[in-house]
Amino acid sequence: MADTHTALGTPTERREGREKVTGTARYAAEHPVPGRVHAWPVTAAIACGAVRAIDTTDALRLPGVLAVLTHENAPRLADADDPTLDVLQNSRVPHRGWPIALVVAETLEAARAGAGAVRVEYDAQDHDVTLTDSHPGAYVPEKANGGYPGHRDRGEPEDAFAAAAVRVDAAYRVPPLHNHPMEPHAATAHWDDNRLVVYDSSQGTTAVRATLAALFELPEEQVTVVSEHVGGGFGSKGTARPHVVLAAMAARRTGRPVTVALPRRSLPALVGHRAPTLHRVRLGADDQGSLSALLHEVTTHTSRIKEFVEQAAVPARVMYASPHSRTTHRVVPLDVPSPSWMRAPGEAPGMFALESAMDELAVALGMDPVELRVANEPGTEPDSGKPFSSRHLVECLREGARRFGWAHRDPRPGPRSAGPLLVGQGMAAAVYPVLIQPSTATAQALPDGSFTVRVNAADIGTGARTVLAQVAADALGVPLDRVRTEIGNSDLPSASLAGGSSGTASWGWAVHDACTRLRADLAEHPGPLPEPGLTASADTAGSADADSDYARHAFGAHFAEVAVDTVTGEVRVRRLLGVYAAGHILNARTARSQFIGGMTMGLGMALTEGSTMDAAFGDFTEADLAAYHVPARADVPAVEAHWIDEDDPHLNPMGSKGIGEIGIVGTAAALGNAVHHATGVRCRELPLTPDRVLAGLPPFMEA
Repeated sequence: MADTHTALGTPTERREGREKVTGTARYAAEHPVPGRVHAWPVTAAIACGAVRAIDTTDALRLPGVLAVLTHENAPRLADADDPTLDVLQNSRVPHRGWPIALVVAETLEAARAGAGAVRVEYDAQDHDVTLTDSHPGAYVPEKANGGYPGHRDRGEPEDAFAAAAVRVDAAYRVPPLHNHPMEPHAATAHWDDNRLVVYDSSQGTTAVRATLAALFELPEEQVTVVSEHVGGGFGSKGTARPHVVLAAMAARRTGRPVTVALPRRSLPALVGHRAPTLHRVRLGADDQGSLSALLHEVTTHTSRIKEFVEQAAVPARVMYASPHSRTTHRVVPLDVPSPSWMRAPGEAPGMFALESAMDELAVALGMDPVELRVANEPGTEPDSGKPFSSRHLVECLREGARRFGWAHRDPRPGPRSAGPLLVGQGMAAAVYPVLIQPSTATAQALPDGSFTVRVNAADIGTGARTVLAQVAADALGVPLDRVRTEIGNSDLPSASLAGGSSGTASWGWAVHDACTRLRADLAEHPGPLPEPGLTASADTAGSADADSDYARHAFGAHFAEVAVDTVTGEVRVRRLLGVYAAGHILNARTARSQFIGGMTMGLGMALTEGSTMDAAFGDFTEADLAAYHVPARADVPAVEAHWIDEDDPHLNPMGSKGIGEIGIVGTAAALGNAVHHATGVRCRELPLTPDRVLAGLPPFMEA
């Protein structure tokens, strides 16, 4: 086979794009399985206690209702490794919104009506859902999410901070945030004798298959989970969630295929959320801006049934040189739904606090915020002492400043306009770890000259099909149009889930190895191929997950311009610009889409998105898209994403880093810093809603 120009790096269109825009792409609730029925959950109306009695008589009398599953009659499950999946197994209510029944009916409408007819009596107990930094139940966990140590000290941080010439000591607050993917969580399940087939909205069907097999005590080969198309997840579909377990239980009980599509209002309670985080950041520096002390302390909540600790202090272990450091997490178990992953867990809230504090330090020093960050660039990773595999943060800062026109910015914060609109610019840095997991893949050469690559990857809107075909074409040395990819089915070679910006690096490594071996086999194969073709396989266990001698991270710089209305308090974004150093960019088109998507989500985090926990009812007040405000098209200006292509040999065969999450990491801080630059007002609690902005403005600036 003759070598062709590389397929990697080219702005190739998504292969499934036409299916999606024409409506032929099928999602989990859209598979027309013969005899399919629908189910609707009944969720708990108390925040703590137990179900005393449940009356399903009226529901079962309604036309079309087939069954009502409760803890009294639902199929028994094996003990769940994940307690959030222990549904309909007992009468306990660990939080408001917990599933206590499931109504199965011929139609979705009948199932919903049946759910409304179920009568429940409770034994309610006192509940506590309020997070405070002085909560008596707070403790320091051994590990935070991702396996990071809950607490780290270097040097003598308290003494160094007390002795510093310039100090910042500030508290920041990030509220609960919700994932809210476009496609709500849904699953269609059916049983064929003792074989379970599920169409699920999932970021990883290999993991879902293993979970379902364990819960229903089946060999894994008797479970198939399909997620061919997924309408977003942002972490909330990373592992099995209650909807898929409920669908399988209902299908087993009724003998019919069952679809469970969670109502959007149920998502915050049932599929995870970004836990609120309370931050205290202390920075000590000399008169030239060199950090001598960096302390980042975080308090967050978890549920009473599952510990999940948002690792928000971890980025401070990576970003800046400081001889004395403390990074610690405290967590409070409350009667709340279990938090879970949301795009850039830990990094997004943690960098809002750290990068806001760095801006406050720059103001206190009278120093340019870009130059302050450059002045504190570490030679090695501060926490581990490892050399960086590549670190081009300074280049991102310089390039972003050049493209944004940062040099023309008036450095003085505060109002400089006689009109109602105050304009300001802000910036922040970003970091996200390189995560790679073992995966398997096969590559097949067919007699007609085409190739098929099989790997159980998940495409959650990122363009995974397309990029993996590019990896394969590049490794095989063939034109891209001769490569076909099969993904999203647990019967394919097992692969890691789409999460932690690890998908392409993990799956692509396995695909690259399989295609490299196939190319070598083809070079030695005489004559035409046999009818079944030739197949090569790869398993990256032991290599992809091997310890590295290098600290591996992606870095970026965000720049923002805002206009603040002093009459209404409204903040309007005028410009957003990001520059990233994320290894070798494999597809310029899909990469730009991912960067811009992350920045847009960061805009929402900064200005519109936020949830509150109602202390009396123990429920999220903003549970649906009518109350939880994600950015609309009119909120998003022309967003620019650029990158510095890195040559990093310490990553994977493609030289790529993850790009799906770093775009959100610094955006909120850049926008908050821009608001301060425009108004002179420092808002330390997100989101920056008009009431909060107006409350900080001096009286002479208000209407």
